[in-house]
Amino acid sequence: MKYGVLALLAVVSTSHAAIDLQANEQPLPVTVDPQAVAKIPASYKFVEPGTLTVAISALNSPPLALLASDNRTRIGSDPDIARLLAGSLGLKLKLVPTAWEDWPLGISSGRYDVALVNIAVTEQRKQKFDFATYRVDSLAFSVKSTSEVQSIKSAADLAGKKVIVGSGTNQERILLGWNEENKAAGREPALPVYLTDDASGNLYIQSGRADVFFGPQSVSAYKEALTGKTRVVGLGPKKAYVATTTKKGNELVYALQTALDGAIQRGDYQKVLARWGEQGEAVGQSEVNPPGITY
Repeated sequence: MKYGVLALLAVVSTSHAAIDLQANEQPLPVTVDPQAVAKIPASYKFVEPGTLTVAISALNSPPLALLASDNRTRIGSDPDIARLLAGSLGLKLKLVPTAWEDWPLGISSGRYDVALVNIAVTEQRKQKFDFATYRVDSLAFSVKSTSEVQSIKSAADLAGKKVIVGSGTNQERILLGWNEENKAAGREPALPVYLTDDASGNLYIQSGRADVFFGPQSVSAYKEALTGKTRVVGLGPKKAYVATTTKKGNELVYALQTALDGAIQRGDYQKVLARWGEQGEAVGQSEVNPPGITY
């Protein structure tokens, strides 16, 4: 499904807020934050001078990232946060659509200044990257609206089911851990179904080729509100912080943290989350390298 086409018509209700996609195509105003600008390391070399180059998801995964009605412009909460950061730092913004599997190498090799691909902080990732938090990440289980599954709360509820997860994600780690629980209890493990695009996920769920989608709660809630073809039946057992991601040790993270804190104080940050129905995932302040999710 190409959400960019639907942007002309759809007004979606999720997280108790109306999401007007057509209105959300208009960038929110951003104020240059002198304190954040002053935190840019003197030795840091941007990928393009005067520009913040940000990796965002190449997939349509609303409300995090999606195509506008022109089927070209990237909108969503992550692109909006990227605009907030670049504007606060007095920089131009270049968004680079990126596959999930590619962002680690892209940051390490200096292809991007920042990655905003709904990346959660983990202890393992902290060894190579620096993080400045901007959302609390909740995970959710969703099923076809006509599914007999009513609730998923534990490993036993997924025994023998085909579950869509992203490779290398926190939800995959949780699912594999639950599979070990099921095996130890003599139950059939779940079968992970690895897909790389949202359209395939929708098709698999609706056709019965998969039973459950396990991914970001905001994405699952959005789908349920938009089409009514799926419903959320449970939340993941763990929460994590979603954060801007930069190369370890280059100290750009402190400028990003200051930019986020300034946006929170001005109310600009809250406007971004509210217009995408994510206000329930807000942070009170940005933290650098907080404790990561553990399994």
